[in-house]
Amino acid sequence: MNSTTATAAPPVPGRDIDPGFVAAYRRDGFVHVPGVISPERAARYAEGALRVAHDHTPFQDGAVFTQLVNAYRVSPVLAELTRDPWLGQVAEALAGVPLRIWHDQVLIKQPHNGAATEFHQDAPYWPHRGSRHALSAWVALVDVPVERGCMTFLPGSQNRTDLRAQDLTDAEDLFRVAPDLVWSRRVTIPLRAGDCTFHNAYTGHGATPNLTDDPRIAHVVIYVDAEASYSGAPHVVTDPLGLEVGAVLPDEHFPPVAAF
Repeated sequence: MNSTTATAAPPVPGRDIDPGFVAAYRRDGFVHVPGVISPERAARYAEGALRVAHDHTPFQDGAVFTQLVNAYRVSPVLAELTRDPWLGQVAEALAGVPLRIWHDQVLIKQPHNGAATEFHQDAPYWPHRGSRHALSAWVALVDVPVERGCMTFLPGSQNRTDLRAQDLTDAEDLFRVAPDLVWSRRVTIPLRAGDCTFHNAYTGHGATPNLTDDPRIAHVVIYVDAEASYSGAPHVVTDPLGLEVGAVLPDEHFPPVAAF
């Protein structure tokens, strides 16, 4: 069960966001938003995601999942979701600071993929300096029961901001660098098509294997503090851009949510 459902109502477009909902996210490091888009829109975006996967070379196409980065730059259909103003509004309410898009990604777990995405944090992978907050909106484009590769979170683990990057193919790696997290409560959240989870970039999370006959298709929009600068560390998104170390991430490559 999602630990936020008993304390606050999830946000609805056109209505104020419940402060209790924001507080639950900040306490746990994640939150579930049912019906962030309609099933009809989810089906349209799922088709767009499969088209991108067919037409473009994945950044990663391994045993765990197929990953396509910056899909919104090559797909007008997926750009609608990545730049969705309400999704950005919820993200900024949760973060408490102005945000920009870091990148988006399509994540596809192929049918009968027995590999789990092992527990890891996102932020240690990213070349950011001075970021006050970063988070991801993980949107299910198909139904994602436990058997199809749904997300599991470690509540409170977002407070561990001192860890190196972890290997998401190694079941023990996060717990090797943070042994106390072995004893953390684990919350698994099955999603209907169109549901979403937001999670802090430091929240430990993983995903179950896809044991079903159908692909698991998710679209992830990743937001970072609009004032974050480039650290100079290597990353597939920033490597081709020739950014100066210490420069604020440029709007033309990392659009501010305020511009949606």
